Amino acid sequence: MLRRAGFGLLPLLFIAACSSSTPEDPPGTTPPGEKPKPTALPPLANAITTVEATLVPKTPRQSYTAGPNPSLGPEALASYLERGFGDLEPGPGEPYVTRAIDGSTPPAPGPNAKRLLRFTHLADLQIADDESPTRVGSIDAAGFTSSALRPQDPYLCHMANAAVRTINALHRKEPIAFTIMGGDNADSAQTNEVDWVLAILSGSPSVECDSGDDDDMVSGGDNDGKDPFVAEGLAMPWRWVTGNHDVLVQGNVTPNEFNRTAVVEDSAGNGTRDYRPPYLGGVTTDTVVPDPKRALLSRVELMTKVGGDKDGHGIGAAEKQSGRATYTFDPEGTNFRFLVLDTAHDTGGSDGVITQRDVDGTIKPFLDKAKADGKWVILSSHHATSSLTVDGGALGTKEPDALLPDAWAAFIGQYDNVLFSMVGHSHENRVRAIASQAPGHAWWEVMTAAIADFPHQFRLVEIYDQDNGWLMMRATAVDISVEGDAIAADGRKRGVIDRTSGWLPDDGTGKVDDRNVELWIKKP
Repeated sequence: MLRRAGFGLLPLLFIAACSSSTPEDPPGTTPPGEKPKPTALPPLANAITTVEATLVPKTPRQSYTAGPNPSLGPEALASYLERGFGDLEPGPGEPYVTRAIDGSTPPAPGPNAKRLLRFTHLADLQIADDESPTRVGSIDAAGFTSSALRPQDPYLCHMANAAVRTINALHRKEPIAFTIMGGDNADSAQTNEVDWVLAILSGSPSVECDSGDDDDMVSGGDNDGKDPFVAEGLAMPWRWVTGNHDVLVQGNVTPNEFNRTAVVEDSAGNGTRDYRPPYLGGVTTDTVVPDPKRALLSRVELMTKVGGDKDGHGIGAAEKQSGRATYTFDPEGTNFRFLVLDTAHDTGGSDGVITQRDVDGTIKPFLDKAKADGKWVILSSHHATSSLTVDGGALGTKEPDALLPDAWAAFIGQYDNVLFSMVGHSHENRVRAIASQAPGHAWWEVMTAAIADFPHQFRLVEIYDQDNGWLMMRATAVDISVEGDAIAADGRKRGVIDRTSGWLPDDGTGKVDDRNVELWIKKP
């Protein structure tokens, strides 16, 4: 599924046509012409999972042909807001669906069953500079190119912050060891986008997700998506995973001389947001205010930036040198080892690529070491097995030694200590048992929905030793909480509208056995 992952060939055709914290002031004062300093939100009092209650759109989804595109301008969006298309109502909680890797009925837990690990999986923030000259808003539509624009674009930073606050509230109930990302943390490989990602995840006294002009969508401070806010930051360590949008322009096009120049200049021939009159948040194909902070990052620059933040988020010297985030880490006090895989394709295309060079150079040595160390392995990558290609998609270059899904499954099937895999990319909740046509071991692949798109969820993941020869992963879908955060609430309303208006074609909630699940697999 490519709906939010990429646009295919169209960006290549269109693209050729083409903040910082406030200074220190005396308490209680705001310099003329500047926004007031943001006020920190109190910690969330509570956070619930979809086992306890779900959120359901009040308005049934209509066909996109029944109304205007809510992404294209404030008038269309306002008409949906006025009619309640963005409203949610509480629904019943969803119990866990039990699934065993071999299709059997799992045995009863033994007397000493215990939880081994608790973490969260946070995928596809796609924090975007919605005023960037390299956007392709002019091709936004309800089908293959529906990710060119989102109604919630200017609110994605606040929605990501709401996800962080929700994870922290769950952590205060019961400790969470770490958060692992699902990739596509930024939207278009820009320096300012990655800076915003790091500030939100690691915490900052002021994050302002705005570029070019200092826009104020609603007069005053702390009341719209362009206003600075205090980022609480995750209360536990977090680990980086690379997605195609983190290293490619619009998640599809390799940074090159042309787009490196275009992104910091003023021509917006492919369509980008403009908050100046007469557009007021609509789309312009004219000129925008240039901004050097939009500069594109190379892979090495990206890894250096991420690895230089706080504890490095898994990125060490080798990753900084290579520009590729393929690495391992061992959660403390467990027998697990995570193998993080960088599946983004350097030469373009939204889908994943794993080459035999990757396998021979890093992946196989890591897996052999885990086997020798007696470790149980959890893979983590942006792309699912089904999204592995020879070229990354229409805009990529073919790799002669790329592994297609069955070859990858056959390779991993040689390692019976690989038990689970955490993935993103397709912006939906999905669980699959992965096995090759060749003899070998099967493992569970768990995909998590996006924060950027409806249903705006992450997963809480717990792994248990059932003391009966089996391990069990309990994966729980969690809605972001916008309690006390009116700006994030506004953003989520716009994300719901994208779905109920029909302009978001895919429902990322997944089927019932893809959401709240208990996944059983025999111990190696």
